[in-house]
Amino acid sequence: MIVSYLLSSGSLAAASLAQLVTFAILARALGPAEFGPFVQISAVTAIAVQICGLGASDCLLRRVARVPASYPELLGHNILLIGLSGAVLVLGGVAAMASWTRMVSGPSIAISTVTLLFLGNVVLVRVILLVETAFLGLGRVRSANRSVVGFATARTTTAALACIVFHTSSLAEWAVWQFCGHLLYTLIGLMWLRPLGRPRFRILHEELRSGVLFSSQFVVRAIRSNVDLFVIGLFMPIETVGSYGVARRIMDSSYLSIDAFNRLIYPRFARASRDGLHLALPAAKRALVAALGLGVATFLVLFAVAPELPRLFGREYHDLAFFVRCLSGTVVLIGAWAVAMDLLGASGRQGVRALILNSTNLAGSGLIAAATWLAAPIGTFIALYVIEGSLVVYAWLVLLRLARRSRQNADDTIATATVSGNVLDDAAVDPGSRSLAAVEEAER
Repeated sequence: MIVSYLLSSGSLAAASLAQLVTFAILARALGPAEFGPFVQISAVTAIAVQICGLGASDCLLRRVARVPASYPELLGHNILLIGLSGAVLVLGGVAAMASWTRMVSGPSIAISTVTLLFLGNVVLVRVILLVETAFLGLGRVRSANRSVVGFATARTTTAALACIVFHTSSLAEWAVWQFCGHLLYTLIGLMWLRPLGRPRFRILHEELRSGVLFSSQFVVRAIRSNVDLFVIGLFMPIETVGSYGVARRIMDSSYLSIDAFNRLIYPRFARASRDGLHLALPAAKRALVAALGLGVATFLVLFAVAPELPRLFGREYHDLAFFVRCLSGTVVLIGAWAVAMDLLGASGRQGVRALILNSTNLAGSGLIAAATWLAAPIGTFIALYVIEGSLVVYAWLVLLRLARRSRQNADDTIATATVSGNVLDDAAVDPGSRSLAAVEEAER
């Protein structure tokens, strides 16, 4: 497990570093005026990519980890849902962003630019993530790591070519470069999957509800994670939006230290909880300690390096260090509740998991919007810590309660089986000592 985590975290850390370098290149090349709209569109695509595929990646990871032979039909199920939902999302997203850009201050954005950004950041990214999920479900962690690092490297290479070599300085030009880079890597990823077996194209209707519940958790969280960007964009200068957007992207990258751990324990939780949720609880408690350690280490690193970040991204982002330091503590809380959420999901309790995440994040979206409108950015930071702390308490209280119920049900089953066995043994020794009705009841 330690070796696997080192490999997983190493790949995601390399991907995180590459992502930050990519963002730094874009921030410098585009400048705050062009980078601000890019951050806002990226916030919308971050929500849309969670809807794309309708959460089918969960059943691919969960069911293939248990029954590898189910891979072909689950792969086909995923591809079909990505294609159908992706077409709707691109059309709806382009229409929504065309209306939004007319409401906020800043440069106008062409429809073709928005279309390319949505195609690349929603449909193509979802297919690339599908490649990683397929490898994880089949237990090929090294191949999954290769996919993650390869995608991050491809994005950085694309940004370097576009901005440094060919001097791209507008969002319209970058949209073309990004789409072509994502398309090329998508084709490479599909070639990697080809030797694993051809997909069987059919929609598994029994997995649709579970997938929608799984997807809804990330959609609502993505909405909550980006509502502050929308509100700040309405009331503050576009340069501030750019600085805050860079800080948020840095925080998103920092969560990869937790994700590297969670992507390894999720399949293990699925196997451990097959015969009862309570059986996986000891592993979850050990995982909590590890996640808290990772969160604290990440927080300390972010807090220490924050003053140096404007040198990397550009002196125009003068509020960047302050934003990063204020946000850095959230990674500890995210690590704490993510373990509980992963165990609930891996044990098949997507309804409970969706209820926790969706109710908290929906309420949190309103809280963040109100706090940002009243006292941005300090009010935004306070609201974020309140929400993450509430999720920690809520998630673990529900998990522990369900684990106690699972253990009690298991004990009752064993007790019933023991009593029934004793009745049958007594009847076998002295048939006359038991009535026929009692023996039949014991047999039942």
